[in-house]
Amino acid sequence: MSLFNENTLRARFRNQVNLSYYETYETRARNLIVENLSSQDTTLGKAKTYDIFLSHSSSDAELVAGLKLVIEDLGYTVYIDWIEDPKLNRSQVTKATALTLKARMKQCKSLIYAFSENASNSKWMPWELGYFDGIKGTAAVLPISKSTKNDFTGSEYLGIYYYIQIDTISGTDKTALWVYEKYEKYILFDYWLTGSQPLQR
Repeated sequence: MSLFNENTLRARFRNQVNLSYYETYETRARNLIVENLSSQDTTLGKAKTYDIFLSHSSSDAELVAGLKLVIEDLGYTVYIDWIEDPKLNRSQVTKATALTLKARMKQCKSLIYAFSENASNSKWMPWELGYFDGIKGTAAVLPISKSTKNDFTGSEYLGIYYYIQIDTISGTDKTALWVYEKYEKYILFDYWLTGSQPLQR
């Protein structure tokens, strides 16, 4: 088992996009998949559902775009505000933005908190995590590491949440998301979504 790695996520993003000499990775990340918006439901009135609400720092556009692609490669649908609701302004904390995010979270089966170096600077991430945990309970931390690590110990309030890793399913070549309480206590993400809890191995 391993944590998600920054270099892997950046590589997944860069492999997806033909970069222009005139655009930065940040710009391309923010434009990634937006081309498909016309075929997606972006109105609150239509109850499109998502497997995952991806809570993240707005400073991590490239990492988040790569993470979205990796998760979608596994067959999940992912909500990211600046892709699905590009007019939403997260730069300031407002009641209107909070109402939109609440509505979107209700359309998602789970919340993944993308824990990067920039996460602690986010105005929205702690609120999103607490709100989602309160209404549905299926909220977990996804640590993004700069190195190859196999374990995560959350500090402060993050320590009370399960965390997510990626690895193959034993006896197969299929890659999957795994939800951990600790190193030897875990369960497949799909089972966790249906209410099962991590098992001691």
